[in-house]
Amino acid sequence: MQAYLTHSIYIDFDHPAVADQAAALAQEVRASGGTTLDLVRRCFEFVRDQIRHSGDHNSNPVTIKASDVLLHQTGYCYAKSHLLAALLRANGIPAGLCYQRLSVGDRGAPYCLHGLNAVYLPEFGWYRIDARGNKPGVNAQFTPAHEALAFALQDDQERDLPEIWAEPLPIVTQALQAYDDVMDVARNLPDLILLPLPMKS
Repeated sequence: MQAYLTHSIYIDFDHPAVADQAAALAQEVRASGGTTLDLVRRCFEFVRDQIRHSGDHNSNPVTIKASDVLLHQTGYCYAKSHLLAALLRANGIPAGLCYQRLSVGDRGAPYCLHGLNAVYLPEFGWYRIDARGNKPGVNAQFTPAHEALAFALQDDQERDLPEIWAEPLPIVTQALQAYDDVMDVARNLPDLILLPLPMKS
C-alpha cells in the first residue's frame, strides 16, 4: 500500500502548492465535521469541477505534473488523475491510477486510453472515481460503493483495464510530453494493443 501513498515526479504532493491545497481541503472538511469519506469526495469534486479538462476547453498548456495542473487549472484526464492522486495521498489516503480503453468517438476506431483513479476506502476496498470533468452526457459522481464513472463501455474493443497503478503509464506521460498544444495531444492520444479476449466455452 505504501506505493499508493508516496510522492513522485508526476504525483508531486511534496510541492508546496499541492501540499497547501490538500491541507486547505482537509481543513474545510474538518471544520464542517466531515469524515474521511467526505474528504475523498471533496478532493474528487475539487479536481472534477475546478480544474478544466484541456480537451473540452481547448486550454493550454499541456500539463502532466500535479503541481502544474493545479498552477494552470487545466489538464487532460490523465493529468487531472495525477492531481487527484496527489491531493488524496497528501492526506494519507491511498490512491492509484486506472485506465479505460475507449473509442475516441461514440463507437469504433480510433481508440485511446482514458485516465481515472482508484482510491482505497476501508469500508469498500478499492473504488474507482473519474474526475475528468462533467458535461452534457458525462456525469461522474462519488457514490461508494457504486461506481459512477464518466464513460461506459460500448463495444468489444473497449476495456476497463483492471490494474491499479502507483505511477502513470509511460505511454501516457510520453504522449503528454511530446506536444506543446492540447489540440496536438487530442490528435495523438495514447492507445495500446489489446490481447484477445479468451474464447467462451
